Amino acid sequence: MLVVSIRAVTEADYPAIQALHRGVGWPTRSLAGWRWLHGNPARAEIDAVAGWVVDGPDGQPAAHVGNLVHRFRMGHRTLHAATGFSIIASPKVRGVAHRIIRTFLNQPDVFATYTFNANPVSQPLYGRLGMRPWPDQTHALKLSWRMDLPALAMGRALRQLYRFAPEMVVRMGEQLMNDRLGRVPRLRLPPGVSILSRIGEGSPYDRFQHALGREGRLLADRSPAMMKWRLSDPDMTTPPLLLAFRRGDVITGYAMAQMAKSNIIEVPVLEIIDLEALAWDDEAIPALMGALTAAARPMGAAKVRLQVVSPQMLTRLGDWAHTAAREGGWGHCHIRFAEDAPSPELWSPTPFDSDYAVCLRPLPLADKAKGRMRSWVPLSSSPSRA
Repeated sequence: MLVVSIRAVTEADYPAIQALHRGVGWPTRSLAGWRWLHGNPARAEIDAVAGWVVDGPDGQPAAHVGNLVHRFRMGHRTLHAATGFSIIASPKVRGVAHRIIRTFLNQPDVFATYTFNANPVSQPLYGRLGMRPWPDQTHALKLSWRMDLPALAMGRALRQLYRFAPEMVVRMGEQLMNDRLGRVPRLRLPPGVSILSRIGEGSPYDRFQHALGREGRLLADRSPAMMKWRLSDPDMTTPPLLLAFRRGDVITGYAMAQMAKSNIIEVPVLEIIDLEALAWDDEAIPALMGALTAAARPMGAAKVRLQVVSPQMLTRLGDWAHTAAREGGWGHCHIRFAEDAPSPELWSPTPFDSDYAVCLRPLPLADKAKGRMRSWVPLSSSPSRA
């Protein structure tokens, strides 16, 4: 009988963890990408582990849960929370999933442990482990805006074909690519919206983050230092699109979006990773949504998607919430708060607070476009950089 022992991930485990991802058809990171994740500065601050594994009969990891620690700010306080990602248990160690997730949930020094990215098969497990669906009204909601209806129809047809002839579809290889992917588009940005190219200390972006912090909300750390680490992910094939909404020289809202393609038969999607604005500016988020949807087609995206939605965001989206398609339908957001956690009412999470930025499958470009797409070119009267 196999004795199950849960231990912390080490860098030597990453080749085996890559194999686990391949075994379930999930995107795989490079070894450099795993080392980048291991170097998460927020994780190092509280000496948290990078994840846990269970070894199989051959002594190699056969189950895994990643531990992505986030730094949060609330006024002058610094707090930490953790999201579990890449939760995989192979048949070699059947029945250990609940134990390894419980280990993740019981880690110290975090005000919350959660996943905002559960799939329909795994989501019932989280309730049995003491996590609850949250946010209460929107834990099962994803929003999308459709840009390329023929491509989306072809994606649906390929999914149906895969149900009946999966091997044939796999032999077909990567589908639904287009010649706009990975290129530098000329974007028509609405008034007030500009490309965000400067995020260093003392920049207008930095001042925007400080202004957000003065509102007293519970916010994931978007400081220049943390953004520098986020944007240094070596597995990106295209850099994210960063946009700012400005009033004169002052930034009052920003958005981050990343091109991704979840598997060989899905359409390319412009995934909204982050969307934030100062509380008093009701125009910032609708304007940024207008810019994101306008950018989607030139970038080669068939739709724009927001995979974590809070009740506050639904309100702030205005008419954009009414024009969106409703996706999801299962409780993909589950959380367990510590007894001394701040009030959940102070937190309006976005995908930035979860694992989407590190778990999305990058565009499968033959040559990485990082560097080729540094200079986004606006076609508008808005300032070209912020």
